[in-house]
Amino acid sequence: MMQAITIRGGKGGADALELQSVPVPEPEPGQVLVRVRAAGVNRPDLLQRAGRYPPPPGASEILGLEVAGEIAAVGEGVERWHEGDTVTALLAGGGYAEYALVDARHALPIPTGLDFVQAAALPETVFTVWANVFEGGRLQRGETLLVHGANSGIGVTSVQMAKAAGARVFATARGAEKAAKARTIGADVAIDATAGDWAAAVKSAGAVDVILDMMGAGYFAGNVDVLAPGGRLVVIAFLTGPVTELNLMTLMLKRLTLTGSTLRSRDAAEKGRLARAIEEHVWPWIASGAVRIPVDRVFPLASAGEAHAFLEQGAQFGKVVLQV
Repeated sequence: MMQAITIRGGKGGADALELQSVPVPEPEPGQVLVRVRAAGVNRPDLLQRAGRYPPPPGASEILGLEVAGEIAAVGEGVERWHEGDTVTALLAGGGYAEYALVDARHALPIPTGLDFVQAAALPETVFTVWANVFEGGRLQRGETLLVHGANSGIGVTSVQMAKAAGARVFATARGAEKAAKARTIGADVAIDATAGDWAAAVKSAGAVDVILDMMGAGYFAGNVDVLAPGGRLVVIAFLTGPVTELNLMTLMLKRLTLTGSTLRSRDAAEKGRLARAIEEHVWPWIASGAVRIPVDRVFPLASAGEAHAFLEQGAQFGKVVLQV
């Protein structure tokens, strides 16, 4: 048996999370069992807890999309990993526990110099940023990226990865203090979105080639306005709502590309492809220190409810992690 976080009643508020004993899973062919030392906490976990983001078919009902730890057992057909190897990994679920099953293709070696807590803060955000900013958004060296919500895990990761790739970075955050912190991690221009017309402030600093947006409807018109001709808008969340209007003439005249995606629903082979690309391109940035994801707060596994309540406040700068 192992200790894991379950949701009392199947869904609820942060106080519905509780620690219980559940069976330790066994790896099937192509899987590894990880002894979890740390697990990242992400906004999709909050949605799942509330009953609004169910795990994909076949995934664990236990929360948790990223972990770091040691390989405890190896399933049939796995060649790269061996018992005792330290890894960080992307999951479709199951991270808030002492042991988690991982598709062997979705595990990565922990970069040199990082501990388990720092390593657990990587997969969900790094995979998301790589897939959306660099593949979906096609960000190139010398271009400008605008990131909304620069204080979030996705925000701090995208700022640093874009800077490591040689891009110029604009960032918005809700509050002057958060905007100031965004500058400390590499944002060239950081704007307090509560201080007035953020779009006008962005345009005064220059046109934008790629936008990574987590705000949705409330920011959509401003996003279209600040994009340069040929610009790309990538939507990965919609904290201000999912429904908006678009003047198609603007889309045509500016030759804009509008796209979006989710990570969790991608198939296992696609996530494996992303893992290989990330190990090739992003892991060297982390090893060199060019990318360092700040961890704002660490909670013990038993205090997962407190971690959720903290993340819901939106006061964090960087990642929230559970220590197991």
